[in-house]
Amino acid sequence: MSAALAVGAKSPLAMLCGGGSLPLAVADKVVAAGRPVLLFPFRGAAEGTAVERFPHHWVHIGQIGKFLRLARAAGCQDVVFIGSLVRPSLWQVHADLKGLSVLPRVLAAYRGGDNHLLTSMGKVLEDEGLHLLGAHEVAPDILMPEGALAHAQVSERDREDINLGLDYLRTAGRFDIGQAVVVAGRHVLAVEAAEGTDAMLTRVAEMRATGRVRAPRGTGILVKAPKPTQDRRFDLPSIGPRTVDGAARAGLAGIAVVAGSAIVAEPEQMVAAADRANIFIMGVPSGTER
Repeated sequence: MSAALAVGAKSPLAMLCGGGSLPLAVADKVVAAGRPVLLFPFRGAAEGTAVERFPHHWVHIGQIGKFLRLARAAGCQDVVFIGSLVRPSLWQVHADLKGLSVLPRVLAAYRGGDNHLLTSMGKVLEDEGLHLLGAHEVAPDILMPEGALAHAQVSERDREDINLGLDYLRTAGRFDIGQAVVVAGRHVLAVEAAEGTDAMLTRVAEMRATGRVRAPRGTGILVKAPKPTQDRRFDLPSIGPRTVDGAARAGLAGIAVVAGSAIVAEPEQMVAAADRANIFIMGVPSGTER
């Protein structure tokens, strides 16, 4: 029995939603499989009109008591975190009474990287009796398959850059830093930090435009992989049409992610965008990132 069926599979799935298209794609797949969903979109992060076609309650980050009360009233036992979310400052957290009661744990969680923060917040909900699942556990077909998705082919030079990128991410990931890197000619051009993948690709495009990147257009790879110790219920690497657009503007040859350990948003649109830009998309075998 899968983890998704082990607890409360007949009950509504509570979904704490950030921005982007992934929360809606996962909600659609869960509903299509016959399970109701109850979305809890975060104000300031989730897109309003899109999430409102599902049963939902808007919440501020920090409204733990409100979330627990509404989720329990609906009979939710399982919860998923999904979608993009900029790490808020403590001054942007709208803590209710329950949120204030766990404030010492929140303060401790902030003293670390994003994986540490998310895992710590997940433990708060687990202590309240909820069962946390990864989005891929309730919608397994959102994961990146192994092999090529677009028409463009991977060269031997590209494979060398991919391997270097994976080696780098394996090392940096131990410090809970980033999930993405851009490599060209076995030279690291950019590393993802708090700005996220899209902003990193914009930075590479700007460096090309100002001559700070010597590698010709059509070379260089965006490589994405989870951190070695990452809690895979939260924040798996993801790619989608926007990633392809950013890679094209940055003049890259392609995108490589670890198969089975990265989420694909809007796959049809993503592949079409890659073919238009003549960019490859490759799912590298699981295990190469270790």
